Amino acid sequence: MDTATFGTGCFWCSEAIFQELKGVKKVTSGYSGGHIANPSYEQVCTGTTGHAECIQVLYDPKVVTYDELLQVFWQTHDPTTLNRQGNDVGTQYRSAIFYSNDDQRRIAESYKKELNEKKVFDNPIVTEIVPLKNFYPAEDYHQDYYNNNGDQPYCTYVIKPKLEKFEKVFKDKLKK
Repeated sequence: MDTATFGTGCFWCSEAIFQELKGVKKVTSGYSGGHIANPSYEQVCTGTTGHAECIQVLYDPKVVTYDELLQVFWQTHDPTTLNRQGNDVGTQYRSAIFYSNDDQRRIAESYKKELNEKKVFDNPIVTEIVPLKNFYPAEDYHQDYYNNNGDQPYCTYVIKPKLEKFEKVFKDKLKK
């Protein structure tokens, strides 16, 4: 097993997407990249902790590779908007890859460079690629949020359409 840690804006959206991939054993919503130990959701929402909402993905690299996880990462959020995803605004919603080792750093930087050179996006990628120093799991009510709260308005209007688009593009990589 290996781990990957990504920030793509709201961790509820990211968690719902990555949970669907073959080879992914567990997705934990949490916080990383900041200067406060064990932050609360309320603290992170202020934008003063330095933390980003992110997910930590526990996966089997024999089934799904880090490269494949990065494909999902790049295609399921907008890596060109600084400190924002949709209506979620603030440094806590930044696009980030928190690498655990030099291989992850090298692969992520190479992928970012290639996407920028090929002008895959209309604007330059602003995703930060930084070492993972700490990961703090979010409160229990944030875990498995979409599966437990799918009828909530945010889930219906924000997460569900993202998930449907993702499932069409990555249908061959889904658990179902």
